[in-house]
Amino acid sequence: MTTNGGFQPVFCTIVPPHILDRLARHEDSAIAERAQRTLEHDSALRTRRRESAVRTQSAAAAGAAAADSKPKRTIYDAGHGSDLPGTEVRAEGQDPVQDAAVNRAYAGLGATFELYLKAYRRDSIDGRGLPLDASVHYQTGYDNAFWNGDQMVFGDGDGQVFVDFTSCIDVIGHELTHGVTQYTANLDYEGQSGALNESVSDVFGSLIKQYSLGQSADRADWLIGEGLLAPGIHGTALRSMKAPGTAYDDPKLGKDPQPATMAGYVRTSDDNGGVHTNSGIPNHAFYLLATAIGGNAWEKAGQIWYDVLTGGELRSSAQFADFAKLTVKAAQARFGAGDELEAVKKAWEQVGVHTS
Repeated sequence: MTTNGGFQPVFCTIVPPHILDRLARHEDSAIAERAQRTLEHDSALRTRRRESAVRTQSAAAAGAAAADSKPKRTIYDAGHGSDLPGTEVRAEGQDPVQDAAVNRAYAGLGATFELYLKAYRRDSIDGRGLPLDASVHYQTGYDNAFWNGDQMVFGDGDGQVFVDFTSCIDVIGHELTHGVTQYTANLDYEGQSGALNESVSDVFGSLIKQYSLGQSADRADWLIGEGLLAPGIHGTALRSMKAPGTAYDDPKLGKDPQPATMAGYVRTSDDNGGVHTNSGIPNHAFYLLATAIGGNAWEKAGQIWYDVLTGGELRSSAQFADFAKLTVKAAQARFGAGDELEAVKKAWEQVGVHTS
C-alpha cells in the first residue's frame, strides 16, 4: 500500500544543517554571520513548506516518454534577492549568455533531464514533461542550493567555505531528484525514510554526473559535491558514497559524520532525525552494488533503484529494510535469479541491513 497520492511538504537543501550550524559558531564573524543567516532562511522556508503542502501524483500515473522528448528550461537571475523566480535570462534553445552560473544551471538541468529520459524513459521530473525552472544568484553569500517543490534555486556561496552552487552537476541532479521523489514514492522527510529520500538524490545525482562524463562504476569518484568546497578547505566533497565519513575533515566544517553501516547509525533529533547523516548507509549499499555488477552504474544498479522508487510499492514511511527488500524484489523481476540479485543481497548485508 502506498501513500503516494497524498501531500508532502518539500524543501530540501544540499548543505546539511549540521555543517551550517558549526559554521555559525565559527570565530570568524563574517563566516558565522553568513552561516547563521543561511540557517535561519532555510528554517523559515522549511516551515513555510509544511504550512503549504505540495501536491504529488501517483507513481503509476506517468507513462514512458517518447525518445525524442525535449526539456523545457528557463533560467532566472534572482539579483541577490529572495523574490523568486527573478528576471528571465535564458530560455530553452537560446544561446549561452555571459553569466557562467546561468549556463551551468542550464546545462545541469539538461543533463538531469537526459539521464532520466535516456536511461529510464522518464519525461522530466514528474514524468509528464514538467518545465524545469531555476534561479541563480539567490541572496548574497547564500551557502546552499535547494529544490522548493517547484523549482531549483542556487546561491553563489561565500567564497570562503563554498563556491557557486551551480558548479557541480551532481548537486543539481541531487536536488532535482528530490522532485522525482516528490512525484513518485513521496518519502517522508524524517528518520530512515528521510535518509532514503536524501540517499536516492545522492544516487541519481552521482549517476547523472557519471552519465554526462561517460564514466563506468569503477572510474567514478562517487563523491557528492566534488569541487563545491572553496580553496583551503580540507576535504574533497560534501559526501562520499564509496567511503562515507571521509569527505571532509576541516577546522571550519568539522569531520564528515556519515556512517557506512548500521553499526554506526546515528540516533539524533537534529536534521529531521539525521537524514543527511544516515543516508551514508544506503549510499554505501548502492556503491557496493554498482561496483560489484560493474559497467555503467545507471544501467543495472540504477535501474533497480529507479524501479523501486517508481514502482508504487514503496511506502512514504519506508525504513531501510523495507527499501532493501524491494530492491531484491526489483532485481529478481528485472534480471532473474542471477548475479544481480545476489549482488543486491550482498550489498545490503555488507552495510548491516536485512533483506529477509
